[in-house]
Amino acid sequence: MKTVIIHGQSHKGSTYHIAHQLAEKLGGELTEFFLPRDFGEFCLGCTQCFTESETKCPHYQKLAPITAAIDAADVVILASPVYVYHATGAMKAFLDHYGYRWMVHRPEEKMFRKQGVCISTAAGAGVKSTNKDMADSLFFWGIARTYRYGCAVAAADWDSVSDKKQRAIEKKTSAIAAKIKKRNGSVKPSLKTKGMFFIMHMMQKNGFNPTDVRYWKDKGWTGRKRPWK
Repeated sequence: MKTVIIHGQSHKGSTYHIAHQLAEKLGGELTEFFLPRDFGEFCLGCTQCFTESETKCPHYQKLAPITAAIDAADVVILASPVYVYHATGAMKAFLDHYGYRWMVHRPEEKMFRKQGVCISTAAGAGVKSTNKDMADSLFFWGIARTYRYGCAVAAADWDSVSDKKQRAIEKKTSAIAAKIKKRNGSVKPSLKTKGMFFIMHMMQKNGFNPTDVRYWKDKGWTGRKRPWK
């Protein structure tokens, strides 16, 4: 099993330790990236990725190693601490660069056979909205199954997290790992994902963006072919 973790920060706090703990339980090959250390560019809103090609993005080459790792992985983990009730700015800036991969545009077919995990931590509140920031992208990329784990650690750093809380985290990461392992190699998209794909399939039959329409037709998705078959 191949796992990639995109860390929404460059320091190794509670979010890092939980994400890494889960990856270790999954086993196999692990690749990690830290934002903004490994990618810190902001989307310029030039729309080149939508109207022409993602290769026209001025940050395409910088992003390419992360894109390749995501495409090669069986499990994609997005991990971010809570910053003012949402994901970090670095995580948001990173995800902005994949708008062209949303189902409404040109989803990568490999995504429909992957599993994803969103992990967030806070001293108190905000994990639900932070996980949603990341889960929205995983869903619209077409990730077949997504798990969310938000943890209020009641601490400012990992060493200060109580033993009781760490035992609860250990139990939760073990449960998520077991579900992922059970589905690995045979995961199918949820009904919600299939439903959204069907809506996009109908829209792309007479779409407004020629680049997207051509992509869907070339894939055979405006007909009977589906990316998870």
